[in-house]
Amino acid sequence: MEKLDILVFAAHPDDAELGCSGTIAAQVARGKKVGIVDLTQGEMGTRGTPEIRLKEADEAAKILRLSARENMGFKDVFFEDDEEHRIELVKIIRKYQPEIVIANAIKDRHPDHGKGSSLATHACFMSGLRKIETTLDGKVQKPWRPKNVYHFIQNNYIEPDFIVDISEYWDTKIKSILAYQSQFYDPESKEPASFISDPEFLPFIEARAREFGHRILATYGEGFTSERYLGVEDLFDLK
Repeated sequence: MEKLDILVFAAHPDDAELGCSGTIAAQVARGKKVGIVDLTQGEMGTRGTPEIRLKEADEAAKILRLSARENMGFKDVFFEDDEEHRIELVKIIRKYQPEIVIANAIKDRHPDHGKGSSLATHACFMSGLRKIETTLDGKVQKPWRPKNVYHFIQNNYIEPDFIVDISEYWDTKIKSILAYQSQFYDPESKEPASFISDPEFLPFIEARAREFGHRILATYGEGFTSERYLGVEDLFDLK
């Protein structure tokens, strides 16, 4: 087991890349260990196959220099925020012992995003309860609760609680997104059109990042919501 500084839970392969890969790249550049756990293989997606999506996720992981990437194999669209799925995430949280967890948007166009968000939130709390016993690879796990849980912002606009300057890592973010070649606009593709394969989708992602960047006097930014108030000891810590 390699302890992580940050663990990202994402309902589908490419959610994390679209929502917070600039932040991931920035933290990795600062020496932090970051991992992504995809809840599903995106098998209900219009384009591509689960096998292709897994290969694309591996390529994106290399681009982002992740310390770990796993796929839970939950059923795309059909997974629920219930006891069974929560316990499986508790095992992952206790395995990697992250200080920070980042998860899907609290609500969004795709129902899986909101479900993934609440599932991660509940699992983070439950992971700290010593009377919930879990084992992994035959070993009893110790309780572990992350210090903070944040949520990235996806398709639907949500007012962020804070914004991360990702200007220096914009190119890395785009490379990680484009690792999912099966999903995005390709004029040569014979795959059926989808919501995110529209040629205007990636320009929308850039526009959102520029909007958030503009709000903090940067070129590009990624917005997040926090589950609790953010505290600082020094006003000069605020940008």
